[in-house]
Amino acid sequence: MRVAIDIRRAGDFGIGTYVRNIVNQLARQDSATRYLLIGQRQHVEEFDPLPENFDLLDYPAEPGTFRTHLHLPMILRQRRVDLLHMPWFYAPAVVPCRLVITVHDLTDVISPPVGATPLVQAGRMYFARRALVRASRILAVSHFSKRELARVFGIPDTKIQVIYNALDERFVREPLLADADRILERHAVNDPFVLYAGNIKPQKNLTRLIEAFAVVKAELRDHPEFSRLKLLVIGDALTKHPDLRRAVVRTRLREDVRFLGFVPHPVLRVFYSRARAFLFPSLYEGFGLPPLEAMAHGTPVLTSNASSLPEVFSQAALLVNPEHVFDIARGIRQILTEGVLREALIRRGYELLGRYSWERSAQQVREVYEAVMAGRAAPE
Repeated sequence: MRVAIDIRRAGDFGIGTYVRNIVNQLARQDSATRYLLIGQRQHVEEFDPLPENFDLLDYPAEPGTFRTHLHLPMILRQRRVDLLHMPWFYAPAVVPCRLVITVHDLTDVISPPVGATPLVQAGRMYFARRALVRASRILAVSHFSKRELARVFGIPDTKIQVIYNALDERFVREPLLADADRILERHAVNDPFVLYAGNIKPQKNLTRLIEAFAVVKAELRDHPEFSRLKLLVIGDALTKHPDLRRAVVRTRLREDVRFLGFVPHPVLRVFYSRARAFLFPSLYEGFGLPPLEAMAHGTPVLTSNASSLPEVFSQAALLVNPEHVFDIARGIRQILTEGVLREALIRRGYELLGRYSWERSAQQVREVYEAVMAGRAAPE
């Protein structure tokens, strides 16, 4: 069997975590299949050293471009590929082999990119629907995402299989930096802090998070430990998000909310480990990897009772209504000040990590490849 996997987003957050871990595990588990990785040398460098049954198809065109739609199918045919695995929606318009698509969420459908014209969005919807209809199997990262696929696109259950994500291996095998105090000092972080890390998009609900943090600051202004509490946001720079700047100004938190932008992975781990709580009141997630990463560092997590998050995190996180500022604030105050609750969340977080495994997920992906080639439907 010859399987092609598109790796052109291996360096990204979210989807990149999926691509890196699935490819690394397939390399350890499967020496019989010939794998063709569609991308460039810098994408391959994201993986562990790969065995001889993995080859690179050096392909500089960006995903979703006109060249990808017209040119990539010709190469797949020339290389006699049996199955193409696209780790996101936008497969080539014509695929000359079996097709497997992983759907992480429907963000692009629900919240199109800022500035996208109706024509561009219609085109994105057209190619997404075409790819999903054409696919032999669709992999969803949660049952919530599976239901969304059925609701929005009318995809039958027999084509969709749920395979969960897991904790990035880098959090397991790489030791935490020993000079954590110096790293915090370098970023001028000297006070207790709560943390958000991830993409800064409208569905991440950061405006309400800032407003809820303002409520908590007022309630804890005389607290012996948290009177100088800060909210740190790791992701895009604040200059790209004027709405968040306005929220900070409106709530008079310019000294208490800090946007650190992108930080390297080892530094991110320091912030995870030193945060008093990880706050993730997202409105919409297909799975939600950052809370899992925070749990791996012994940090209690607050997240939403919406979309996939109750399914993925269950009793291991404190769930709040993401559309209610005062409920988010209540949860933040509880997670900071109630010791029994904190200890329970930390313990349950560690226990939850064992539920999810990239080794198991990659084994399920391999079984999907074999089932698709044999013409078998997805299991119930």
